[in-house]
Amino acid sequence: MRTLTYGQAISEATVQCMAADDSIFVAGEGVDDIKGTFGTTKEAYARFGAGRVIDVPNSENAMAGFAIGAAAAGLRPLLVHTRADFMFLALDPLVNLAAKWRYMYGGDKGGVPVVTRGVVGRGWGQGATHSQSPHATFAHYAGLHVAAPASPADAKGLLVRALTGETPVVLVENRNLYPLTGEVPEEATPIDFGVGRIARRGDDVTVVATSLMVHEAERAAEQLAGRGISVEVVDVRTLRPLDDRIICESVARTGRLVVADTSWARYGFSAEVAAVVAEHIPQALTAPVRRLTLPDSPAPVSWPLEEAFHPGAAGVVEACLRLCGQAPGDLPALADVAAGFQGPY
Repeated sequence: MRTLTYGQAISEATVQCMAADDSIFVAGEGVDDIKGTFGTTKEAYARFGAGRVIDVPNSENAMAGFAIGAAAAGLRPLLVHTRADFMFLALDPLVNLAAKWRYMYGGDKGGVPVVTRGVVGRGWGQGATHSQSPHATFAHYAGLHVAAPASPADAKGLLVRALTGETPVVLVENRNLYPLTGEVPEEATPIDFGVGRIARRGDDVTVVATSLMVHEAERAAEQLAGRGISVEVVDVRTLRPLDDRIICESVARTGRLVVADTSWARYGFSAEVAAVVAEHIPQALTAPVRRLTLPDSPAPVSWPLEEAFHPGAAGVVEACLRLCGQAPGDLPALADVAAGFQGPY
């Protein structure tokens, strides 16, 4: 199978779906630019022009509103936000209209299949308002589907499913994944929401992760294998619906759980995964759940502080070692900071 980058996979899915369905259009800030939102809309603009790939001003709330109206009229909008932080301005229409449309107006009106892409993740010392990952915020609301693909194949397959489904979708893409390469099918093959995957098989510890942290968990698993610890990495793919079954089946085998996320611990993805295990298979746990997340503060601007602030493979290694009763004495000194908040206030 041929390989594509994560960004190329998104671009290919967009072009293939637009070619198959004239009702799909793209809108966002800079989608017609030569850089094409990290290259993901450049091909669509070259092929379909400004009539279907529409540059809009800074207007996140209005953009979501007009997209919902267009979807209600039978079109399929694909909105692109190069800074997911500013999607908070679109919360009102997405949560109070898109997510509830089918339930408020009944089956005769159908849903409003608005697809919203949001780019997240650290960059170059961007500070507190340009490096957040708000996936858990959107996943909290019934009526929305939320995905955070970690691989090029999933980035394409989940976007294809979103653009051919009837449910409003938020796709969260970490900017650090765009250069990642992987095998991607040529066909526009959809991947269903609510179906996770085992990214790496293991027997001693389960690491449940999403987006960029799947790869950090795989890096950690390689290091831990050298210390005799076998780590299973579960990539949930989608946060809503969440694949409870794949999480519980893995933890039932390993007896230990680490949850790795690029956002905060309180009321987030890591809390939800821990709750799923606690509710369904508490007897399977042989040690307390550990969560690897951001420290409980806004992000710093300083590059060295940012390096320490964001979780990574070192934090996953430390969490797994502690669960397995081994001392992580040879880990970098900053791992304690990067491991995130682990105790009471």
